[in-house]
Amino acid sequence: MSDDPAASDETRHDSDAPPHGEMRISPKPVNPPIFNLPTGVLVSLALVCGIYALQALVFSADINDWITFEFAFMPLRYVYPLGEQSFAWLWSPVTYSLLHGSFEHLAFNSLWLAAFGTPVCRRIGERRFLVFWIVTAVAAAALHAAVNWGEPSVMVGASGVISALMGAACRFAFGGRLRFAAAGREPPLLTIPAALSDRTVQIFILVWFLGNVAVAVGLPLMGTDSAAIAWDAHIGGFLMGFFGFRLFDRKHI
Repeated sequence: MSDDPAASDETRHDSDAPPHGEMRISPKPVNPPIFNLPTGVLVSLALVCGIYALQALVFSADINDWITFEFAFMPLRYVYPLGEQSFAWLWSPVTYSLLHGSFEHLAFNSLWLAAFGTPVCRRIGERRFLVFWIVTAVAAAALHAAVNWGEPSVMVGASGVISALMGAACRFAFGGRLRFAAAGREPPLLTIPAALSDRTVQIFILVWFLGNVAVAVGLPLMGTDSAAIAWDAHIGGFLMGFFGFRLFDRKHI
């Protein structure tokens, strides 16, 4: 037995060497993605940001006025015979969700879209996410029209859809989600009674509705002109997302 440290090191390396004829390949380090967002959310963000950039930097005032008239949602349209106007009454209950009135409006909605759109899109997939967007945008516009029937108001913004994403997240993303994530499994879809019984969901819904009630009665919200916030569309979207998410979920048991 040798007392030479170098000899012992050499012996140790030889014992760790792979058998003759085999090659040991060290795995390459995996670089995390720069944007850890689903494709559906990235496309949505690119679309709303791109449209706003064109309106703010490229299009003339006349073109922007035409875009607002043709693609924003206006309850007043539905007072007049639909056959005597353009088809804006048909597509505007969806297209309004792609328009934004200011950079602050866009930035605020983009942050919430990334936060709540990500878990929902990952769960239901890209195609269902698109359908979810369309259906919840229409639901938000419908309640806004019911509350403001015949009014010459103009509504733009993805807030109704984002509220629906928040409602959908209450059905699976709160409460014990971390326990399922730690086990590498998607959490099950909560029933409506189970979701409403969850402490975290209760607090979230309470705070969310109090905020919208405050806007409805005219209290300022984070320095924003509350009269310009379509609180009724928020509620319409949230209710559709919360109560109707099972129709879109592909993982429910």
